[in-house]
Amino acid sequence: MNTKYIFVTGGVVSSLGKGIISSSLACLLKARGFRVTIQKFDPYINIDPGTLNPYEHGECYVTVDGHEADLDLGHYERFTNVRTTRANNITTGRVYQNVIDKERRGDYLGKTVQIIPHITDEIKRNVKLLGKTGDYDFVITEIGGVVGDIESLPFLEAVRQLRWELGSDACCVHLTYVPFLGAAKELKTKPTQHSVKQLQQLGIQPDVLVLRTEHDIPREMRAKIAQFCNVAADAVVQSADAPTIYEVPMRMHRQHLDDIVLRICAVTPEREPDLKAWHTFLEKLQSPKDEVRIALVGKYVELQDAYKSINESLFIAATYNDRRLKLTSVHSEKLNDANAGELLVEMDGVIVAPGFGTRGIDGKFAALKWCREHDVPTFGICLGMQCMVIEFARNVMGLTNAHSREMDSMTPNPVIDLMDEQKSVTALGGTMRLGAYDCLLAEGSLARKAYGGAEKVSERHRHRFEFNSNYREAFEAAGMRCSGENPETRLVEIVEVPGKRWFLGTQFHPEYSSTVVAPSPIFLDFIKAAIDYRESKK
Repeated sequence: MNTKYIFVTGGVVSSLGKGIISSSLACLLKARGFRVTIQKFDPYINIDPGTLNPYEHGECYVTVDGHEADLDLGHYERFTNVRTTRANNITTGRVYQNVIDKERRGDYLGKTVQIIPHITDEIKRNVKLLGKTGDYDFVITEIGGVVGDIESLPFLEAVRQLRWELGSDACCVHLTYVPFLGAAKELKTKPTQHSVKQLQQLGIQPDVLVLRTEHDIPREMRAKIAQFCNVAADAVVQSADAPTIYEVPMRMHRQHLDDIVLRICAVTPEREPDLKAWHTFLEKLQSPKDEVRIALVGKYVELQDAYKSINESLFIAATYNDRRLKLTSVHSEKLNDANAGELLVEMDGVIVAPGFGTRGIDGKFAALKWCREHDVPTFGICLGMQCMVIEFARNVMGLTNAHSREMDSMTPNPVIDLMDEQKSVTALGGTMRLGAYDCLLAEGSLARKAYGGAEKVSERHRHRFEFNSNYREAFEAAGMRCSGENPETRLVEIVEVPGKRWFLGTQFHPEYSSTVVAPSPIFLDFIKAAIDYRESKK
């Protein structure tokens, strides 16, 4: 069959969950045996979110091919278990950069370059690219922002053109908000009606409406919305608040969202979706045996989305270990040697978060020192692993002035140093070690055990600084084992302290590859160690 293109737009307000609806629909279609992928169009002018502050944009997600992407791609992968690439996340900045590069090369033969057709053609090319090169049955395209935003207009115009060109091979799902006014004790449909009118004014008629709400929307009200918005009555579904985002695919299936989309796209399904693995996960989620208490130490813990993939990986791993995750955020700027015990003593495990820069770094050292001395299961990721190395060098090896050149360029003991190929790079954006790299796991190591005995794994990176291999022998002599290394460069990827319950750091980010049906082995093992430690304290 021809590749089908599904466009997901949003209205009324932002942060309604277009990414979750897109992911849920993809999950259902994939469970029916279709080949599915999702892409996100972001209307900001940055080339990618790699240089955006977490306060501005939350987590920066990294794809296997090394692209720094919007955090929604993390949801896409967790829900579908399909790996994304740079083709799955396009920004306005990248669209304009491509068009300007073509203009400079003379591709337009001296013509005046305009929004229409040149910018919209470039957007359309990127929409169709996945369908042409990825051999997919369905390409779901989420349009960032809200209908009415000036930044989104070129993307919506491209959608309008594609709807006309593709005919029954295209479908538009519009997500809107139905607010409940407490004073009037009423749900209000006018915002949704106005949102759809705005979309219609741009030449796009939605085929399906998904209504975000905190309260159940009566059937009669959904019928009213359908009538006012020119949408079939059975193509109006609601997405009420759920205890967990992982229930959303089931809720959408119960309202036949996948059936509706297949009907609109003139596709006859061969079978019902196979959701056994998903049901198993939800059953475990709903009946935990106990809780497991994990502290996340970082400098962005007050931000909901700054460590999104880590939070979800911990949640998934705890669920598979039949435990309810109780995650405590500990701000590293408010943690020190004097209060580390008070803040961490009730924890079953501690995870030290990644990041950049010096802010909050001393709090991470304090947390790691206390956890190491009190034998608490501890997991350091990227900068967390580097802090693990620095703390060990200072307090075990006696190198009191050990540091990373990122924090102190003049340190006499740079146990963390810049990679040789990065020493001449000064520009930001796309200059780091990014994407998936192989890692060999040492025989008999905790890392190899955590990965189920695998000799080699592949995980994603996002960093410029590395463990300084000149100190490797000294660290191993002092009791810190370098248990994972890149087979080509011999760069150290994993460190651990064998004498402890579970004290391990990874230079890579295993949270990026953890999904609902394929949870990260190392997160599973960390949570198991935390559970064992909890049981030992009883």
